[in-house]
Amino acid sequence: MTMPITVDDFDHLPETALDLTEGSNAQRVLRFLSEHPGTAFRQNEIIEGTDVKAGSIGPVLSRLEERGLVRHKGKYWTLGEDDRLASYAAMSQTFATAEERFPEEEMDDWLEHAENPYEDDQSEDA
Repeated sequence: MTMPITVDDFDHLPETALDLTEGSNAQRVLRFLSEHPGTAFRQNEIIEGTDVKAGSIGPVLSRLEERGLVRHKGKYWTLGEDDRLASYAAMSQTFATAEERFPEEEMDDWLEHAENPYEDDQSEDA
């Protein structure tokens, strides 16, 4: 869900504001590249891996490159060299592995039956 912003915040937005919220084109590209560290892709391969529309991929990659989040040589694009991106890639890989090992239904069931370690503390405070 998007939220409105104040006019003051609007006036201070950069001309090419980059939306990295979950599900945005930029976020989908970064996630895709971070899931394949050490690999460079052509634009059409990124389109296939992210479902970002062909007409949007060029501008998205350009904005990401302006911020140092991706880099490219010739027709190939890869994740930028920023240390934060390496952490993002590692975190993304960890989540992907966890999702493979623990299907959502199993996690929901586990969470439903897990004991709350703070349950006793709350009853004492009441």
